[in-house]
Amino acid sequence: MSLKYLVQSDNKTVSNKILSKFAIGTLCVGLAFSSFHANASDELPGDGVTVTPIGFGNQNTQFQDGIIKKGLEKLGYKVKRTLEADPTIAHVSVGQGDADYMPVHWDPLHNDYYERAGGDDVNTRFGALVGNAAQGLLIDKKTADAYGITSVTQLKDPEIAALFDMDGDGKADLTGCNPGWGCETLIEQHLDNLDLRDTVTHRQGVYVALMADTIARFRQGKPVLYFTWTPMWVNSLLVPGKESTWLTIPDEDGKEIPGKTLGFTVNTVRIMANNEFLDDNPAAKRFFELATIDINDVNKENSLIQDGEKSDKAINKHVDDWIAENTEIFEEWLSEARAAAKK
Repeated sequence: MSLKYLVQSDNKTVSNKILSKFAIGTLCVGLAFSSFHANASDELPGDGVTVTPIGFGNQNTQFQDGIIKKGLEKLGYKVKRTLEADPTIAHVSVGQGDADYMPVHWDPLHNDYYERAGGDDVNTRFGALVGNAAQGLLIDKKTADAYGITSVTQLKDPEIAALFDMDGDGKADLTGCNPGWGCETLIEQHLDNLDLRDTVTHRQGVYVALMADTIARFRQGKPVLYFTWTPMWVNSLLVPGKESTWLTIPDEDGKEIPGKTLGFTVNTVRIMANNEFLDDNPAAKRFFELATIDINDVNKENSLIQDGEKSDKAINKHVDDWIAENTEIFEEWLSEARAAAKK
């Protein structure tokens, strides 16, 4: 056998060994990458999916909205900046798929909006993001105590109503609810049903601006009459039982129970989402089902906003602080959401 043949043969053998080792190495890397990719997908089931939320543009709901966003981002979703619209348009936007979800659906206050947006056929409402959300009419406690005012029906008395006159026409000025929010309809019904039109004016417009006037009036020591809800920052400035008091509104039987018959059904704030989005994103669906925030935590955060911590950066910190204080339950929501994506 020639030396040339032996050299070629040896080179071929060496080359084959190198190729074999390279192939094995490549296979190992490939398997490792596949394993890593699978683990990444398990941890980030929303990877590659962009989500569009919508809300009402109220600063006092940014906290709840932020917690939901953080959860979705932890699941790998890219969450857009929250769109803003009034409740009627926001509901329709979810129903039509222009937005994927909204974290501010009030049940039962917004039931009519929900049905008009397609109802259960195209949407789903989840759990209780925030429970025991009350609404009602209040006056300052100083005036309530001085005149023994406990019921809205006492505003039928022109002398009592005149105490809350802000524009000089002799009628009580009620700082009310923005058109389109849903609560304005109930206020209007109460004014009609209780024959209060001759003595009470329902002031409507931009709620925050109207409440700023109302609070300024209160700080001047003058009587105030207003509508609000919980959770809401107004209650941290005009604390019910301390600076203000709820007015009783008769129930359907005409009964008045101080502190209980407020004329507005206690609501549950739910997440509403489009069914097509939910079908494609079981992880997000499970997260929506589990997420819940104590109303006292929301009130506490709203108080921080009123103390001046109202920038986006400050509210994001409130969100991060809440998650840090509730890490165990938050991680449990994420774990169950990831598990739902594997089924």
